[in-house]
Amino acid sequence: MGGSASLLPQETLGEYQELTFLSKQEILLAYKRFSELLPKEERKNACSARVPKSQILTLPELRANPFQHRICQVFSTSDDRDDSMSFEDFLDMLSVFSDSATSDIKSHYAFRIFDFDDDGTLDRKDLEKLVNCLTGQGEESRLSNAEMEQLIQNILEESDIDKDGTINLSEFQHIVSRSPDFASSFKIVL
Repeated sequence: MGGSASLLPQETLGEYQELTFLSKQEILLAYKRFSELLPKEERKNACSARVPKSQILTLPELRANPFQHRICQVFSTSDDRDDSMSFEDFLDMLSVFSDSATSDIKSHYAFRIFDFDDDGTLDRKDLEKLVNCLTGQGEESRLSNAEMEQLIQNILEESDIDKDGTINLSEFQHIVSRSPDFASSFKIVL
C-alpha cells in the first residue's frame, strides 16, 4: 500500500479525512481500488482521472446492488452526464455508505437514489421503480398490477404525512428514523 500512499499527497489525504467519514486507511484503500479501475498508463494521475461507469460497476460491492446505476448517477459530477466518477466522487460515495456516516446523510442519499426522476419527491412511478429494483425484473418475481398498486398505496398511507400523494425528504427521513436497521444495511465496505 506504500505505493498508493506516495501518489496521494499527505495534505490531500488530510483534507479527505476532514471532508469524509473515512479514516486514513479507508481513503488509501479507496485510492488503491479506484486506481486499479484505470488503465495502467492513467494510474499515476488517478486524482484527476475519471473512471467510466462501466468500470465502476465491475466492483463486487456494486455489481449485485439493484440500484447500481442510480448510485453512479447520484454520485457522478460528470459534466457529460455519463455517470463516470472522479476519485472525489468515488470517495463521496464510499463516505456516505460507510459505517461512520450519520443516518441523516445516509437517508438523504437513499432518498436521492430512490428519486428516479430527480424531482425531489418519491411519487408512484418512483415507488414502482423502487419495488421493481428490489423484487427483480423477471416474470416470476414481478408483482401483478393489483399487487403493485396495493403495495404503493400501503407505502403512501404509512409514509405520506401531508397526504399529497408523494413522499418528500422529511417524510422519508421520518420513516427511516423508525427503521433501526436502515443505517447498518445502507453501506458498502471495500
